[in-house]
Amino acid sequence: MTKLTFIIPVYNEIKTIEKLIKKILKLNIKKQIIVIDDGSNDGTEQILRKYKNLLDKLIIHKKNLGKGAAIKSGQKYVKGKYVAIQDADLEYDPNDLKKIINEMDKNNLKVMYGSRVLNKNTFQNTQNFTHILRIWGNIFLTIISNFFNSQKLTDAHTCYKVFNSRIFKKIKLKEKGFSFCPEITTKISLMNINIKEFPISYNGRTYNQGKKITAFDGLDALYVLLKYRYFK
Repeated sequence: MTKLTFIIPVYNEIKTIEKLIKKILKLNIKKQIIVIDDGSNDGTEQILRKYKNLLDKLIIHKKNLGKGAAIKSGQKYVKGKYVAIQDADLEYDPNDLKKIINEMDKNNLKVMYGSRVLNKNTFQNTQNFTHILRIWGNIFLTIISNFFNSQKLTDAHTCYKVFNSRIFKKIKLKEKGFSFCPEITTKISLMNINIKEFPISYNGRTYNQGKKITAFDGLDALYVLLKYRYFK
């Protein structure tokens, strides 16, 4: 049985996508790799087509629809016992996912998030003031998310969200952009599932290096959290 399904949304990551694919292929685990190119126009699609035979599923969006839309496109193809969201920018190390699913197996967990905050080296590895500001912004949003969702998370907006695939397939995703993140945390919480965390490594990028999330996405996260908590 396939142990872990990777869902990899990609948008204009020509500098990192090949390195990421090679890194995942080297992982000693039974895996399924689903890549969704979300309308890239920088040559990313051409690189992905070169690796098509090594991927289990390659989905091409003709235009950029957003991270949430890309994840939704890959959701119905999941075959692994667990499914993980993997960004294509190399900020997160796929080797950490093996540790997470081992922990989930050992404790029979349904959902586990990889926490950058629980790793004491996260702040030491920050590259500039903007990066530090993003981390503290994430901590602030996590506190609010915990309040409304009755969780005890330290990093609600981490990329590394790992789910038992049966749980993941039950979630009807609607948000198209980065707001997928508060949407899925809220919907998991409404299923009365206690989300656990595991410390992970993190190598944050600057905006000059291609970081895409903005302060507006943080405000949108608050709106989406309240929308699905109380009005959907």
